[in-house]
Amino acid sequence: MATSVIKKQKVLQLNQLSIKQKTNQKQLLHQVDLTIHRGEMFGLVGESGSGKSLTASAVMGLLPKQLEISDGMILFQNQPIHQLSVKQHRLLRGDKIGMVFQDYNGSLTPFIKIGKQMIETLRTPNNLSNKQAKEIAIDVLQRVKLPAKRVYSSYPFQLSGGQKQRVALAMVLMLRPALLIADEPTTALDVVTGERIIELIKELQQEIGCSVLFITHHLSDVLKHADRIAVMYGGHLVEEGMAHTIGNHPAHPFTELLLKSMPSLERKLERLPMIPGEPGNVAEKGCPFANRCPKVIERCVQTGLELSELSHQHTVACHLYEDVHTTGYLDGVK
Repeated sequence: MATSVIKKQKVLQLNQLSIKQKTNQKQLLHQVDLTIHRGEMFGLVGESGSGKSLTASAVMGLLPKQLEISDGMILFQNQPIHQLSVKQHRLLRGDKIGMVFQDYNGSLTPFIKIGKQMIETLRTPNNLSNKQAKEIAIDVLQRVKLPAKRVYSSYPFQLSGGQKQRVALAMVLMLRPALLIADEPTTALDVVTGERIIELIKELQQEIGCSVLFITHHLSDVLKHADRIAVMYGGHLVEEGMAHTIGNHPAHPFTELLLKSMPSLERKLERLPMIPGEPGNVAEKGCPFANRCPKVIERCVQTGLELSELSHQHTVACHLYEDVHTTGYLDGVK
């Protein structure tokens, strides 16, 4: 885990970031505040459609043309990047900010050998010879625990899913970015291979000192690997805190239900608890989780959310906590 000295250096800041559709002005992301420090792994969790990947796309400058940032700022290494041109964003991607996508096949060109793709990736931002680029490519393939020479000479279709995801990770990290965005990197992989990919990301993160924004809908993964966690629902940030705090003291009802619905070898249950209602059911007024929340009260369906600070580095957007001013945990509120 990164030291407190390193963590004071801010790599990425989202200040009141909001995103809407251009045609109907529908708000998709609502005033999201996030800060990621140097050398830490930050987990962003939520159901499909909660706004996780949308947040990552905004940071990368890859929002679809029908969407736009309607409010707020994105700061990378204290510099605003939300208004950069397409060309300026292209210079930033890869060299400064790298991304591993959930569709690893989309990261590789099927009819070009892996080695040639890696050399092109290396030489684009750097003044390297083919020989120098090949040496770096071979080295980084070995670092991600692949048979380097064979993979270097292979086409993507000759590799397994886990191998292609490792290649995609290698292509990003060989540029040594300050920030790595891992967007559902284990979605298309089996459990064992997925766990190896996450462990590999952590190893390489510690080696090059980059920050990681780890996006997933698996709360168990970020509880195990992340330093801090933010939980999203319906385009809103509903809870944020240290991983051990979220795991032991969940405050928002959605976070509590996510934890209870996780399978565990220690708990013997005939049936896992389920989150009520349909996934993606977002209330248009008040709290976005009001339509599914078992603890809903009258103001939940009427009044918008505000963040409440429950303790140091633990905030929640829930009406149950609006009148709480404390430096500890109030179990009676839950």
